[in-house]
Amino acid sequence: MELITTTESLARLCTTLSDETFITVDTEFMRESTYWPDLCLIQVAGQKVNGLIDPLAPGIDLKPFFALMNDARVLKVFHAARQDIEIMVHRAGIVPHPVFDTQIAAMVCGFGDQVGYEAIVRRLAKAQIDKSSRFTDWSRRPLSDKQLAYALADVTHLRIVYESLKQELDRTGREHWLREEMDILTNPATYRTEPEDAWKRIKVRLRSKKQLGVLMEVAAWREREAREKNVPRSRVLKDDAIAEIAVQSPQTREALNQLRALPKGMANSRLGDAVLKAVAAGLAIDGKSLPQPDDGRDDMSEAAQAAAEVLKLALKVVCEQEGIAPKLVASSSDIDAVAESDAADVPLLHGWRRELFGETALALKRGEAVIGFDNGRVRVLPALQDVKAAAE
Repeated sequence: MELITTTESLARLCTTLSDETFITVDTEFMRESTYWPDLCLIQVAGQKVNGLIDPLAPGIDLKPFFALMNDARVLKVFHAARQDIEIMVHRAGIVPHPVFDTQIAAMVCGFGDQVGYEAIVRRLAKAQIDKSSRFTDWSRRPLSDKQLAYALADVTHLRIVYESLKQELDRTGREHWLREEMDILTNPATYRTEPEDAWKRIKVRLRSKKQLGVLMEVAAWREREAREKNVPRSRVLKDDAIAEIAVQSPQTREALNQLRALPKGMANSRLGDAVLKAVAAGLAIDGKSLPQPDDGRDDMSEAAQAAAEVLKLALKVVCEQEGIAPKLVASSSDIDAVAESDAADVPLLHGWRRELFGETALALKRGEAVIGFDNGRVRVLPALQDVKAAAE
């Protein structure tokens, strides 16, 4: 089992694969010590040929591979595609298309939330994957035969998984549900991250818009710093340190030095100066331009909270009946939003999700449907007054 290490052999492989209707793709990467993932291995499989590509080989040019990823005539099949696609966006500025994600397809077909690859291979491909090589160092060379066998098995089994899921989607008529999800997955905007939005990932209770302004500026500074140095965000500053800075809003070295979550000595360094500058910028933001800070309290009314509990139960009932993973249909925050407003702008009230459960959720809120028993099974049923009206 040999690695492809030259541009010429890679070009020959990609030319052959470009004649396929679909190919399966996977990558191995490392990102423990970097901001951007380091691409270490690429696995591809078609009906005629399979290939293991070494992106770390001296002098290799991956353009033939990225051209194949950009070839609209060939369907690219991944399992849990997002991180693989993120790497290609970063390395080549392209979003592979068209794409079929077997993890999402499995959720549509009723395999549960975030179904693992090993489980789905056991069930659909009747194969067992040796997981012992999963967490090895893929950047070290030479790669062992065991590592290469593990990597190639990922994409060869994936062909069978894809074909089985495709048959199930055709049988259930849910292919258009998956297509909506793939449109999101292949939208370049999905992978566009701005430092100005980095604050949204940090959990902290804030009491004022001044604190929110500080959080936004310090988080944006950390994001830019991590990108520029290509190091993990936590290597620049941990989340809990940013949260403490936002709450305390220190404006001097002395005040910065008092913060428990900051590394010792940081206040007197270049990074300390940068943090103080970001704090000052955050405090200077006009509060009128900022959203209301989240203080961690639940602002939902008691009626909305009760409605949300009913809708969450109904979601579980409907998804069990339809054989689909509830997490794919609606998040907890989506349910809360619909409980508060019939016009909530959330995925649940758009596309196939509205068709499957959104309309039912609104009917429950209006009293046009109830949760009850039908032949001993829990179901969402028409409200009694609607049944009487239909009989009359």
